[in-house]
Amino acid sequence: MTIQIGDRLPDATLAEFIETETEGCTLGPNTFNVADLVKGKTIAIFGLPGAFTPTCSAQHLPGYVKLADQLKARGVDEIWCVSVNDAFVMGAWGREQKATGIVRMMADGSAVFTKALGLEFDLTAKNMGIRSKRYSMLVQDGVVRQFNLEAGGFDVSSADKLLEQLG
Repeated sequence: MTIQIGDRLPDATLAEFIETETEGCTLGPNTFNVADLVKGKTIAIFGLPGAFTPTCSAQHLPGYVKLADQLKARGVDEIWCVSVNDAFVMGAWGREQKATGIVRMMADGSAVFTKALGLEFDLTAKNMGIRSKRYSMLVQDGVVRQFNLEAGGFDVSSADKLLEQLG
């Protein structure tokens, strides 16, 4: 079953490559509990099929980097990019896209979070394994308030659309 507006995010962990060591976060991949990260926050989450892929690199992630200040001005505390890639790949892609410190590049390497959302996309026949469908959502204190799932292509999960939904 696919997650819906009003649902609570599933219990899961995501990994993030940390560039600068801080208290509680070592340099390199760190694992975070989703429930802990969303507590008391408004998070814009967008999921996509893969790092370094054409549409994801040319449009999806860059749109959120470009509109990050406007999203935050409308009450978004954090922006997450979630993909079924490992934390090393997500960290490298974030650096390449100049997203570091703007968008949290959250790795769902084994697709556990993606599957719990009901948003997995099987591309095994194309030698790409399990991936994520393309989507965006606005989450407040762990509860989905807006949800935009692409039927194909790229339109409703854009940063522009989420910004529009924030009013």
